[in-house]
Amino acid sequence: MVPSVLFEIMLIGLLGIGSQWLSWRYRMPAIVVMSVAGLLVGPIFGLINPEEDFGNLYRPIITVAVAIILFEGSLNLNYKELRGLGKPVFRISTVGAFIAWIAGSLFAHYIVGLSWAVAFVIGGLFIVTGPTVILPLLRQSKLKPRPAKILKWEGIIVDPIGALLAVFAFEIIAYFTANSPDGSALLLFFAASIFAAILGWACGRGIGWMFETGNIPEYLKSPVVFVVVILCFTLADEIMHETGLLAVTAMGMTLANMGISSVADMRHFKENMSMLLISAIFIMLTASLKLEVLLEIFQPEIIGYVLLMMFIVRPLSIFLSTIGTDLTLNEKLLVGWIAPRGIVALTVSSYFASVLGDAGYEGASIIITLTFGLVFFTVVAHGFSIGWLAKKLHLSMEGRPGTLIVGSNDFTVELGKSLNKLKAPVIIIDSSWERLRKTREAGIPFYHGEILSEQTEYHLDTTPYEYLIAATEFHSYNALVCTTFMPEYGRTNVYKSSPYTWTEKGMNDVVDKIGGRILFKRDIAMEDLTSKIRNGFTFKQTTITEQYNYNRYINERDSETVLLFMLKPSGKMYYYSEELKITPEPEDIVVSLAPPNKEHKRIQDKQEK
Repeated sequence: MVPSVLFEIMLIGLLGIGSQWLSWRYRMPAIVVMSVAGLLVGPIFGLINPEEDFGNLYRPIITVAVAIILFEGSLNLNYKELRGLGKPVFRISTVGAFIAWIAGSLFAHYIVGLSWAVAFVIGGLFIVTGPTVILPLLRQSKLKPRPAKILKWEGIIVDPIGALLAVFAFEIIAYFTANSPDGSALLLFFAASIFAAILGWACGRGIGWMFETGNIPEYLKSPVVFVVVILCFTLADEIMHETGLLAVTAMGMTLANMGISSVADMRHFKENMSMLLISAIFIMLTASLKLEVLLEIFQPEIIGYVLLMMFIVRPLSIFLSTIGTDLTLNEKLLVGWIAPRGIVALTVSSYFASVLGDAGYEGASIIITLTFGLVFFTVVAHGFSIGWLAKKLHLSMEGRPGTLIVGSNDFTVELGKSLNKLKAPVIIIDSSWERLRKTREAGIPFYHGEILSEQTEYHLDTTPYEYLIAATEFHSYNALVCTTFMPEYGRTNVYKSSPYTWTEKGMNDVVDKIGGRILFKRDIAMEDLTSKIRNGFTFKQTTITEQYNYNRYINERDSETVLLFMLKPSGKMYYYSEELKITPEPEDIVVSLAPPNKEHKRIQDKQEK
């Protein structure tokens, strides 16, 4: 029985999001899992074929999805991020792209045997990486900020440039091979590209102005932005194919640099939408491939070309284009290796395969096979190697997960000391220089500023920190901090001190229900913890063993002991909370806030008298 289109849509969504979950659960590259899932249900077992089943809607769906994904990616391109990286990003996106175009075209002609016309078109297309593949890789690999920003900016900026370069090469070839050359097509190309950039800028400024002046209600802001993105893309693309990508990139970058709070508020929704679209599109594209195309990618000339692109063209373009920049050798090695191709390469190549084929150019029939070969091998190779290579080059933030603590007080300073002893990254943030005095004296890393300020976002590198603890004396502020950062850290990694004090039991229900998890116990507020520190309570580490198991530890501990967090041998940490069940095993370390021993207590009482 042939599955209905509705069933097919359900299956695509299930496979896409299921692949994302599997990749998160088992720490595998998401784009590899999605590609394999699409190939299994498509050409291998023949369960679905979206291109045939969706008919005329297939290409518009892919095209609009790519436009939205590229817009969402460009919405994160704030120029403030480029502080110190503007020169290498510009060089890689221009000089590097040009070198990759020429070298890729030469190899396509001499290795694969493509005609010069087809080789230069495909060479321009193959410079793209794109947010559809780069962003999932960056999410899984936890790179340090510098290489991560370079790869992100290059992927989003070069995406429309590569598509336009392919169009430009085609127009140049058509001009020089025509019996009676007419330069009007070339002029149209340049005019359409300029128009697309201006249109994107105008749409971005227009939406920004309407947001700032309150002409669009809050509940309509996201829908309006999506509609305008599609409008902007379609208007530009109808004039000249592929210029729509340039238009939506310009629109996103314009909005990103206007400093509008509404755009930041919508960013998480757009990231979720982008995640859904990337998952669905990867399944649709790979499931629509024909079995013969899948088998042809293992031909010697295809594999040879892919290897040359990976090991010669990419490193050469990066090393030559970054001469005279401040990139380190390790950063050049990593950036010179990571260049997976993705959705844009696949969608645009199918367009040129038909256009060049209809024009009678030799080698046009192999374009889709060559593109999928490059996409598949780079996705697999770079997906599985980025984490390992980043660690070897010391460009990864891997290690024990760090903790970002908001609020400097007696308790958080002692907590920071304990984390330091365990070699777990920690930083304490406070807007008061005076409150940070004890933090500074203890030698704990700190940041003086407002955690909710936009400036903090650009000055503070939060990559090493997996957990956030809001531990100020202001309970509503703690809830606000947790609510703000929950989409970034995840609900399971965001904690706030209990809003309940000894005199306010049951009076903070609203604060209790919003924000992150309550840290430690509901009936122990930050005032109680700081009071315990002043009364001589100390941080104590207890290693659980086969003989001294967790149950014995719980039964023998002092009733006043507060369980704080558990550290596993792998480096994984778990903070205690009544919402989370923690069961330490042998070799795990339990850190607690324990009362002083009797002798220490006697001396302290004597001193107080």
